[in-house]
Amino acid sequence: MRVRAGVLLGDPMTIKRNVTVDGETFEVELEKEEDGWKVSIDDSQFKIQVEQEKFLAPKRESRSRSSSARSGTISSPIPGKVVSMHISVGDRVEEGSVLMILEAMKMQNEVAAPISGTVTEVHCEDGLNVEANVPLVVIEPPVQDED
Repeated sequence: MRVRAGVLLGDPMTIKRNVTVDGETFEVELEKEEDGWKVSIDDSQFKIQVEQEKFLAPKRESRSRSSSARSGTISSPIPGKVVSMHISVGDRVEEGSVLMILEAMKMQNEVAAPISGTVTEVHCEDGLNVEANVPLVVIEPPVQDED
């Protein structure tokens, strides 16, 4: 029997998440089972079966792609609140420069530019609550001359 960090191999693991539905927040507890998930909300339990779990854990993109192949569209991976914007349309930004501060799950996160270029679109402002996977900023890479 193998033990790692105080958990026996094969022991059930639960994950707690906050879920907001129609403006009301619930603490949800998820437990992975062989054929799906057990979901607990307050005193109620539900069983969820997922046909293709590959959609739950998408592959992460390789960091080895060139800058020209990377997207300049920045979205929040989870719902949050824009604490402060550091850019506006027309600004020139460098890859890695901080564009905004986004608060999500009571943590303030710096959102950095994935590529160098010019900010062409800004779809958020200070104090705005944003949804997950909604484009917040678009950066257009510099035009490279082809000789």
